[in-house]
Amino acid sequence: MNLPTLSQLDTRVLGVLIEKQHTVPDTYPLTLLALTAGCNQKTSRDPILNASEAEVQSTLDHLKVLSLVVESSGGRVMRYAHNVERVLGVPSQAVALIAALMLRSAQTVGELRINCDRLHRFADVSAVEGFLEELAARPAGALVVELPRQPGTRETRWAHLLSGQPALEAALRPLADESDGGTIAVSEIAALKANVAHLQEEVAALKATVARLCAELGAPGP
Repeated sequence: MNLPTLSQLDTRVLGVLIEKQHTVPDTYPLTLLALTAGCNQKTSRDPILNASEAEVQSTLDHLKVLSLVVESSGGRVMRYAHNVERVLGVPSQAVALIAALMLRSAQTVGELRINCDRLHRFADVSAVEGFLEELAARPAGALVVELPRQPGTRETRWAHLLSGQPALEAALRPLADESDGGTIAVSEIAALKANVAHLQEEVAALKATVARLCAELGAPGP
């Protein structure tokens, strides 16, 4: 299937659905409310968006036409799941990489390995590179591209192509100079951010569980 160029909100919705399938499987497929919150998350997102429920619903309707999203009527509200793996015809490891790129913009191989950890645990950076190269050389059309290396940096970044060719000005942001022994490496910063985001998501999940239990028991909420 030849997909049209997707908007930023299209890819954000898909990225959130892929991410939450792995990080909060008990609440997946997602409701419109949960999906909107995921799209507007302040952590693990680049850029940060402020989409309304109406905008997310319109995006879902568009993605359903493309078969990238499927709808189910679980309980009292509609729920939504992605169909990316089947539509694009790529393995789950590749879907994890595409999702990370859709959620966080262009990244180095090392950053991708860290940021994909909860979606798929790659053994090493070589495994990440292998899947990226396959996606870039895909016979049906490349899904990712390796961006030119910036002067003064050791690594190149990769970007997804579902929204067309990335604008180099936005994709090639300055990176920390890893050659300076007194500078924290980009991979270390990414790891810290990933750990903080992980902890924040776990706290949010625990709060939701406590609130649900309180409601079931008729006890006052936290």
